[in-house]
Amino acid sequence: MRLVSLLPSATEIVYALGLGDDLVGVTFECDEPPAARTEKTVVVGGRDTRGMTPAAIDAYVKEQMAAGDDLYTLHAGALAALRPDLILTQDLCRVCALPSDHVDEALEHLGCRADVLSLDPYSLDEVLDTFLRVGAAAGVPERASSLVAALRRRLAAVASAVAGRPRPRVAVVEWVDPPFTAGHWVPDLVTAAGGDPVAARGGARSVQISYADLAAAEPDIVVVTPCGFHLDGAAAQAAAVPPHFPNAQVWAIDGDALIVRPGPRLVTGVEALAAIFHPDAVPAPPPSTIARIA
Repeated sequence: MRLVSLLPSATEIVYALGLGDDLVGVTFECDEPPAARTEKTVVVGGRDTRGMTPAAIDAYVKEQMAAGDDLYTLHAGALAALRPDLILTQDLCRVCALPSDHVDEALEHLGCRADVLSLDPYSLDEVLDTFLRVGAAAGVPERASSLVAALRRRLAAVASAVAGRPRPRVAVVEWVDPPFTAGHWVPDLVTAAGGDPVAARGGARSVQISYADLAAAEPDIVVVTPCGFHLDGAAAQAAAVPPHFPNAQVWAIDGDALIVRPGPRLVTGVEALAAIFHPDAVPAPPPSTIARIA
């Protein structure tokens, strides 16, 4: 089966299922594993926002959305040339990836008969279910079941380690300028790691919020995990956050790797968050995944 992934998390799922050799097309943002970027055909492009401030990126996104313009470009000719059997896409967030209706329109125009599977999880359980859906669609349901079982065992180990311990109040900042609170599956990650998510929107879209409203929730810990950034970028942006929370710890985390992409590494994200909330109860996280800012 020839697979095309139109979002980074789907690329990670494909490799976790042992289907890397079947993957022929990816997006410009697919960077895990590194082979996805270097060995596969890029069929979705977008603006390089490196060097832009968070406020400038936010303004650009809002301008594009208000004008009805796309944030991503589908290279339809390149997609057709790959002759895919299955395309993995999403309708979850127009800011994060190309919507599936754009894909359907392009395939109809090109006369391409590939199956399109849209992955749109809003909770941690739904994220795990998407692995099963991809496995079934790609013909490897047993691998998917084994992957999900292994991830659930790791989640159970964290739950056991933090059981009965006081849960710190945790605010997650998904964007710093302007601030956005945690949505979708992120509050589930906090709960699974032994924290109490505050000022959060579990199972719903992340929304803009004021720092005053975040501070009013009285968090003990603030985790900064801006979408689209790894630890260095998150830490740089988190440096502006402590003045808003003088009574809380402030941490940065590698959001792209561990928090905001709904792929298998979310479980590593739970383990990393647990190391922040309960450092004496769980092993230290992998290097370069978290950093205390204040």
